[in-house]
Amino acid sequence: MQNADVLIAGAGLAGLAAARVLTAAGASVIVLEARDRVGGRTENGTVLGRSIEFGGQWIGPGQDRMYELVDEVGLTTFPTYDSGDVVLELRGRLRRTSAGKGELPRLGPLVMADLIRGFGRFDRLAATVELGTPWATPDAPRLDGQTFDTWVDRNLRTPTGRAFFRLFAGAIFAAEASDFSALHTFFYAKSGIDLDTLGAVDGGAQQDRIEGGSALLGERMAASLGARVRLGEPVRSITHDAGSVIMTTRLDARYRGARAIVTLPPTLAGRVDYDPPLPGARDQLTQRLPAGSVIKMHLAYERPFWRDRGLNGQAVSDQGPITVTFDNTPADEQRGVLLGFLEGRHAREWAGRTPDERKAVFTACAERYFGPEARDPIEYVERDWMAEPFTRGCYGAHFPPGVWTAYGPALTEPVGALHWAGTECAPEWNGYMEGAVRSGESVAAAVLAELGVGVRPSRTDHGP
Repeated sequence: MQNADVLIAGAGLAGLAAARVLTAAGASVIVLEARDRVGGRTENGTVLGRSIEFGGQWIGPGQDRMYELVDEVGLTTFPTYDSGDVVLELRGRLRRTSAGKGELPRLGPLVMADLIRGFGRFDRLAATVELGTPWATPDAPRLDGQTFDTWVDRNLRTPTGRAFFRLFAGAIFAAEASDFSALHTFFYAKSGIDLDTLGAVDGGAQQDRIEGGSALLGERMAASLGARVRLGEPVRSITHDAGSVIMTTRLDARYRGARAIVTLPPTLAGRVDYDPPLPGARDQLTQRLPAGSVIKMHLAYERPFWRDRGLNGQAVSDQGPITVTFDNTPADEQRGVLLGFLEGRHAREWAGRTPDERKAVFTACAERYFGPEARDPIEYVERDWMAEPFTRGCYGAHFPPGVWTAYGPALTEPVGALHWAGTECAPEWNGYMEGAVRSGESVAAAVLAELGVGVRPSRTDHGP
């Protein structure tokens, strides 16, 4: 039996952020990670020998803690390529359009009027959401009792306007608009400032990338923790009471702490064996929080040829099956890299195909969006996050109808010595790397208060 003041399940950004706060305050910590790497839903791969992001990658204005953390660990950011037009495909028609923050695509007057009215209604409802307690939002039962798809049908009048709103649903949640509640949609938008910010590049949530890949952030956070982080140790069971926790891993290693922080995605946290069993509300909650469905794909080319045509590499399509693309070229711009997503129903359908088939369909979509030069990529790489055994989907969990109002408090409410953290637990920037870090640090401060340990004044002193 190995002992520490606090045990942490999961070495993603939330778990690592929590561990750094705890160790800076003098508490002893053990972090148990199932994978053979840290970083959770951030992961680096390679394309043409250069680092590329397989997982979460973007940060933008309002994500202040991420920018601070990037600087603390000695990394730098660079802007996502955003010069030129976006390719927009709605109801079978391709068009080029500018799509900066605050802009709507150039569509017909009836559609434009419909979108302006729809966004106005959306923003007014999102402004009413209580971020810390979404279930207390005015009219919460009605909003939580309908899917976002139903809300779109009731509030948009044109088929093109409805298609446009449903595109946002897939791109932001990696799920269908019929999978989650309207209340969750409004909560999520306000959590990330507003819907415009979530969808934008310059001035939005996709503004900047971390040079060398986002996984470097977790690696450098973990380096300061040293041997406190134990890889290849999936937590199998947790025995707990009001004052102690024992975690047992699949390797039958046992660890004891006065407190524990579980940072696993909700659906995976629900698969751990708890003794005594968790309260019914908490267990029912984790049964109802599925992760999104997404396969993240990269095509590499000799050069970013789309830029020659005045395109920024971004495409948004309601036809798909590749529904969203970005220019993901490395900072030195020596080769061109297109990033594409299979999301929601498209991801579920194509997950059963071979990598070669997925490469072929991405290439065909890229040719449709950007021209014949897309036919001949020189490398293809992908990551199916649904198939990752210790993730089982991305970008984050979404709340189906009725879940916020029936089970919301159980998401973050401690159970004895057990605390919950992770991006799904964050009231601000829920679902983003920023949310994960904020959640981890906030829960760590609460644990320190329970243990009677004060947090050191400096936020940058996180050494072992």
